[in-house]
Amino acid sequence: MKAIQVKQTGGPEVMELVDLPVPQPKANEAVVKIQAAGVNFIDVYNREGRYKVPLPFVLGQEAAGVVSAVGADVEGIAVGDRVAYTSVLGSYAEYAAVPAERLVRVPAGVGEREAAAAMLQGMTAQYLAYDTHPLKAGQTALVHAAAGGVGLLLVQMAHNIGARIIATVSTEEKAKLARAAGADDIILYTQSDFEAETKRLTSGKGVDVVYDSVGKTTFEKGLNLLRPRGMMVLYGGSSGPVAPIDPLVLTQKGSIFLTRPSLGHHIITSQELQQRAGAVFGMIREGKLKLRIEHVYPLAEVQQAHRDLEGRKTTGKLLLLPN
Repeated sequence: MKAIQVKQTGGPEVMELVDLPVPQPKANEAVVKIQAAGVNFIDVYNREGRYKVPLPFVLGQEAAGVVSAVGADVEGIAVGDRVAYTSVLGSYAEYAAVPAERLVRVPAGVGEREAAAAMLQGMTAQYLAYDTHPLKAGQTALVHAAAGGVGLLLVQMAHNIGARIIATVSTEEKAKLARAAGADDIILYTQSDFEAETKRLTSGKGVDVVYDSVGKTTFEKGLNLLRPRGMMVLYGGSSGPVAPIDPLVLTQKGSIFLTRPSLGHHIITSQELQQRAGAVFGMIREGKLKLRIEHVYPLAEVQQAHRDLEGRKTTGKLLLLPN
């Protein structure tokens, strides 16, 4: 089978298209013939060595496809089932062996490309809006990178809940996407200071929650925008890591809350995974969540996919198609 392997960490050029044996399932695994694989920033971190993975390895942590073989102890998953998964390494390939308990059935009405596009980013947006800070109608949320993969889904979910969304974006094109997703107010941070503008939009009262995937360049200003007992949700760091913070600062800013969540801790059990993925697929089927699949690449063009992602040229989801 064709696969993208990393033998040494580094830039996009370290990703090689290689031939590997089709994996055989262990007792608790199913082999998935992959129809589409998601491209995510965690793949960049793995490739660069920021997140350590034993070398060599097949890149990718998100995919959808059809089960082609099952192990001896697998129950509830059968050959021919349409499935999707995330947070299991090895999806940049034609086939992958995946623990059966990490697989989610893809329901009728949701395509493989949609499923691959929704697993990591969709479930991330879902836990942010419904668990980390359970949004309520009438609350105000500041969403950074609102035209990005998670951002567009988070804005839609927040809008459906009835929250007011102040969205930051870098360009007029991205502003249109965020507004179409349901953002109430748009701040072009390349043209105006988002801190001053958010204070103006909230009449100085601040927001209930800041959803920040940018990190280094936005974090400190975001703390200044929270109402007393508001929450800073730092769920990414596309501009770089945030500097250490003295907990006393949280008191000084109004007894605010700070959390740094990850998807892995929100899908620890199989039951939680099934419920969260089911909620996202349900929104897609009902037309409440629209996915923006910006570009699809053949597996051989993986280097270009990573360059596009890292170059901030994208506004939605990028997919690799192994077949």
